[in-house]
Amino acid sequence: MKSYLAAAIQMTSVSNLQKNLAQAEEFIDLAVRQGAELIGLPENFSFMGEENEKLAQASAIAQETETFLKTMAQRFQITILGGGFPVPVDHTSNRVYNTALLIDPSGQELARYQKVHLFDVNVPDGNTYRESTTVMAGTQLPPVHFSQELGNIGLSVCYDVRFPELYRHIAYKNGDVIFVPAAFTAFTGKDHWQVLLQARAIENTCYIIAPAQTGINYARRQTHGHAMIIDPWGAILADAGEQPGVAIAEINPSRLEQVRRQMPSLQHRVFV
Repeated sequence: MKSYLAAAIQMTSVSNLQKNLAQAEEFIDLAVRQGAELIGLPENFSFMGEENEKLAQASAIAQETETFLKTMAQRFQITILGGGFPVPVDHTSNRVYNTALLIDPSGQELARYQKVHLFDVNVPDGNTYRESTTVMAGTQLPPVHFSQELGNIGLSVCYDVRFPELYRHIAYKNGDVIFVPAAFTAFTGKDHWQVLLQARAIENTCYIIAPAQTGINYARRQTHGHAMIIDPWGAILADAGEQPGVAIAEINPSRLEQVRRQMPSLQHRVFV
């Protein structure tokens, strides 16, 4: 594993696929010009709108998004994560998998994860979310892609961050860098986003790359922002704030080794 720059992209995605992909390409280009080799896009980066709109366009969104990710990876010679987009379960179902896809610089798929924990919550601000009405929960633990250059990369999506057992599985698999792409609500994000990300980094002594949605995406749907990169000690290395943009920071294997040597908590587990 080498030292390299990673980027967590922050977007305000809307219900317009082409507009979102154009925005994503702009920020990918910006991140690459700053030296990023591993880039993450947030949950719902290619489409964020009403559920019925999403279902009606799901096949087109899935196809165009996957093509876009492979094109960007090849054009810019980067490893890229599409942090969450709808992929139809099958031709007969009216539901989709919320899918995260990791692509290498040759355009090849490295890992695919279907979001397991679905956001069915009555938020205290008066908004109600029922992700399960249109999304089928994945049934597999997230994959870890083993890379000699970039470290071992684990995948998760948004609401997963509240379930530490998922991240401990990635730690079992020797994860070094974990993606947490999200569209966190503004209400929950202000209290929980940062502290949950720091907790996942600290308890698993790993880097966290958390791309994010920000601002008003549609109707009353407002997202928190603050795309972040966090080191294994829990230090915030980069924070994109509240505007669309890019958070960039170094992923350093020496720092990873130092923290794991100073705080070898993973070696001290009793109940495994």
